Amino acid sequence: MTRNLHTQTRNLHTQMTTTQLDITTPAVILKFDRNVLHHGGLGAIRSLGRLGVPVYGVHEDPLAPAARSRYLHDRWIWRPDAEDAERVRAGLVTLAERIGRPAVLIPTDDAGAIFLAEHGTELRRWFLFPDPPHDLPRQLAGKYTLYQLCRKLGMPCVAAELPGSLASAQEFADRVGFPLVAKLATPWRSTSTKRLRSTSVLRTRDELAHSWRACADSDGGTLMLQDHIPHHQQSQDYFFHGYCDAQSRCRPAFVGTKERSYPAHAGLTSFGRWVDNPQLHSQATDLVARLGFRGIADLDYRFDPRDGQYKLLDFNPRLGAQFRLFQDTAGVDVVVAAHLDLTGRAVPQGSPHFGRSFLVENYDPIAALAYRRCGLDFRSWVTSLRRADELAWYARDDLAPFGLMCLRMGWRAMTRPRQKWTRT
Repeated sequence: MTRNLHTQTRNLHTQMTTTQLDITTPAVILKFDRNVLHHGGLGAIRSLGRLGVPVYGVHEDPLAPAARSRYLHDRWIWRPDAEDAERVRAGLVTLAERIGRPAVLIPTDDAGAIFLAEHGTELRRWFLFPDPPHDLPRQLAGKYTLYQLCRKLGMPCVAAELPGSLASAQEFADRVGFPLVAKLATPWRSTSTKRLRSTSVLRTRDELAHSWRACADSDGGTLMLQDHIPHHQQSQDYFFHGYCDAQSRCRPAFVGTKERSYPAHAGLTSFGRWVDNPQLHSQATDLVARLGFRGIADLDYRFDPRDGQYKLLDFNPRLGAQFRLFQDTAGVDVVVAAHLDLTGRAVPQGSPHFGRSFLVENYDPIAALAYRRCGLDFRSWVTSLRRADELAWYARDDLAPFGLMCLRMGWRAMTRPRQKWTRT
């Protein structure tokens, strides 16, 4: 019943938004990250495609789930390397010539946002995209440079260290205590064949030493350590999504809570809910305004019960994968807002759907296993699945991406144990 009500509301206001959108201006969903199961790009394709906007997608594989969406006008099979700026610019110009008219350009990962800020000037002849200070997205996406920015601005943040040696890392651990949060300081960089998690929780000195050596042996950049805020309740992790215009006014802006994430308490949202949190909403919008940020933003916060503050953990200067949780009564989400603003249209002000929920089907079952230790029982988990208002993959009007996602997850389940056995 809840999902049907939201679907009817969405359809009604989709019609309202369609009359305001410039559907003669296409959109390009730009993807550098070679994660074939990235659901944020699929959400952007569906969000604009359903409104009649011609959407072009950049995909690394013709059988990537998002590449088979019925809402794609065309797909561009390409694996851009952000380190080769000239080649990426040439590829985007070729794509622009294929489209034949200016298009809104929406990056779905940090590498894309950083590239456009630092190397996108010549591309403005063909594409419409925000114009933040050229060095700001890299500072925001960098875990330690973000910490330094927060300290400079006096914004609440978590104690962090960028140790230059294993001994320095162990000294930080002795000072703040275990567990620690370990992050790649530059997570948008490609890693070697030893895949590293961008975020993990370390509970012992042995785990710290192992993570340090794994990072040192790869090309994944430097390891940053953060103090771990203790868990005191299930809903203490929050995320903020917004679109900031040329004056850094964040409209629209939304706050959600991570009820479950994968990995647990340290990863992407697998089940989230839209919440009414005026304090955090004000804190986040104030931060983006002070930074002078422009474009789509995805921020992660955690409430610290030790001092009663919401502390910034991550600032992603691009589209957040769970952005489809937030669609107001005007039919506006951050992707629709970006297209409206960049094509010179006003962004209508809608009312929120507090309580609306978002589920990532391929990760939440795995996450739920870890959350059993936090009191999640099987019946409660199943109930949350049945009541989810927005799904990352499944959509009645666009079934192919869901089917391909299931096939790829099944293939992973079959091949990864075999690969692990072969290595040993």
